[in-house]
Amino acid sequence: MKYGYVRVSTKDQNVDRQLKALENCGENIERIYTDKSSGKDFDRQDYKKMVKDLKSGDELYIKSIDRLGRNYEQIIEQWHYLTKIKGVDIIVLDFPLLDTRDKNESLTGKFIADLVLQILSYVAQVERENTRQRQLEGIKVAKEKGVEFGRPKIKKPKEFEDIFLQYNLGLITLRQGAEKLNVSHVTLYNWIKEKI
Repeated sequence: MKYGYVRVSTKDQNVDRQLKALENCGENIERIYTDKSSGKDFDRQDYKKMVKDLKSGDELYIKSIDRLGRNYEQIIEQWHYLTKIKGVDIIVLDFPLLDTRDKNESLTGKFIADLVLQILSYVAQVERENTRQRQLEGIKVAKEKGVEFGRPKIKKPKEFEDIFLQYNLGLITLRQGAEKLNVSHVTLYNWIKEKI
């Protein structure tokens, strides 16, 4: 049986480009699994289902190696598991050297495929790390410019001082005070911590 696997990192990203590549590869792909999840690891719902369904002799088509994942060691480990242990052939459409079907049965073919896999897996992980670094740098610059992240802070109502006094005197509990102010007890606790 011929399977396809498609992955994008976020729910906002579009899978159409990868689906079109699988559709146009000239193979009759019978089932396509799709994940909208990070490539940092293989803890993905559809990927796990696919691995369970794959049997010896099946073929797995992916557009590019980074769609499989972006963690160097885990890509190598998954590749080995799928091809050597499960007996599945993997075909990477963007890189014909990464095609484990019969044409690579020679020692040289296997060596080249393994070498290319290692290089591309490494590149995928480096790109993931670079993307993360760029995000952190962007966040730092934005914070320096005064951009605030997260939910906006809730302003203390004027009744806070009275609730604070009652709480300090032990007349009300934290939850009762929060209820009176119509905020969560965590928010009230944080306000009290700021004041002390």
